[in-house]
This record gives sequence, structure tokens and C-alpha cells, in this order.
Amino acid sequence: MEIWPAIDLRGGNCVRLKQGDYAQETVFGENPVAMAQQWVEQGAEYLHLVDLDGARDGEWTNQAAVRGITEALSIPCQLGGGVREESTIELLLGLGLTRLIVGTRALKEPAWFCEMARKYPYQLALGIDARSGLVATDGWLETSETSAVSLAQCFGDEPVAAIIYTDIARDGMMQG
Repeated sequence: MEIWPAIDLRGGNCVRLKQGDYAQETVFGENPVAMAQQWVEQGAEYLHLVDLDGARDGEWTNQAAVRGITEALSIPCQLGGGVREESTIELLLGLGLTRLIVGTRALKEPAWFCEMARKYPYQLALGIDARSGLVATDGWLETSETSAVSLAQCFGDEPVAAIIYTDIARDGMMQG
């Protein structure tokens, strides 16, 4: 098992949302690079980044923070949130991110995700964020009728690096 400490980014700050609720935000720091360096100093071998603005709005938005982190650290970093276009994939991989997490578009356009997984083998992870077992999309603002298990099974034969699963009811609740 690999443990990837997480930094959630919103408006350039390090934050935590309670169960994905944007109205219940706690700001933990205004310097994402310093926060990332603290994780490394504490022994982190990997780092998980989430662009909450990108997840909600569909566009990657915390560019300065992500660029600063990838330039400052030498450990593998992955990013999720707003990864919905091939141009975004190319840009983010070019910044030195190890892998990218795709959720919303993988559910809505599975053929596109398969194509991207084949084009960028083992550099994309499938993000499955579930509420009561059903996959949530668009920054957790929408809940689909697709079960988390059935979505994972759709991509079993594709060169996907990992499945990143989040139980929304536990997220931000200090319940693991």
C-alpha cells in the first residue's frame, strides 16, 4: 500500500472541505509549496494534490500552486480536479506530475478515457468519488446512477495506473 498525503487547493490556498461541501471550508495555509515541503520533511514519499476549483468548474485553475510544488519537490506528485481535456493532460504531465486523476469525464465519456489511458499508459488514474455507493461528478455537485464498482469494472483491461476511491461521507471528517 502507498500512502499519499493530500493537499486540497482552492483559490491558491490549502483547504479542507467537510464532505465536499464548498460552504464548509477550513483554510490550513496560504502557501501550498511550504505545506508540500512540510509533508516531505515529515517523510512523505508521494504527494496527492486536488484542484477543488478545477473539479467544480471543469478547468484546471491552481496553476501557480501546482507549478511551485512540482518545481520545489523531487517526490512523485499526482493531481486530480479539472482534468477533462487532453491539452490539460499534456500540460500537467509536462510540469512533472507523475500521474493525473480523471473522474468526471471518465464516467461521462468512457471511450475518451480509454483513449487517453492508451495514449498515456499508467500515467492516468481513475478517480471514483462515491456518495452512498454512487459515483459523484463535477466537484461532487452531481450524483450519477452509476455504482462505484461498475465504473471500476469498465476500465479493468485498460492501462490505468490506479483507482483513487473517495467515500464522500468520510472526506474531511478525520475518519480515514
